[in-house]
Amino acid sequence: MKIFNDNWKEKGFTLIEVLIVVGIVGILACIAFPTFATYKTKALDSTAIADLRNAAAAQEAYYIDNDTYSPSLANLEASPYNFLLSDEVIITVTTADTSGYQMSAVHSGSGKVFTLSGPGGVFSD
Repeated sequence: MKIFNDNWKEKGFTLIEVLIVVGIVGILACIAFPTFATYKTKALDSTAIADLRNAAAAQEAYYIDNDTYSPSLANLEASPYNFLLSDEVIITVTTADTSGYQMSAVHSGSGKVFTLSGPGGVFSD
């Protein structure tokens, strides 16, 4: 006695196949997430470094006009220097006088502090 018709075809996935695929996707996610977090931190650090270099260029332009480096970031953000600070990046002018300047930058998402001294824009650890 035949219970099933020969023309009937099975469609879909079994529970085991679905569980195996979910397991594989989970393992790949566990491998990829730390790598993604590392790349995100590097991108945030790159933003802080780029802002610090742009601030150094604004410092040099300020020096040409005023024969001294700016002790305030507000002077560099004003016209004609028009320095723009990226979101969540904090730059502090530590020292600035006629002989040079020192600035530090940090992105709030990263927390790593970068320091640049001038003239010339030299990074230090």
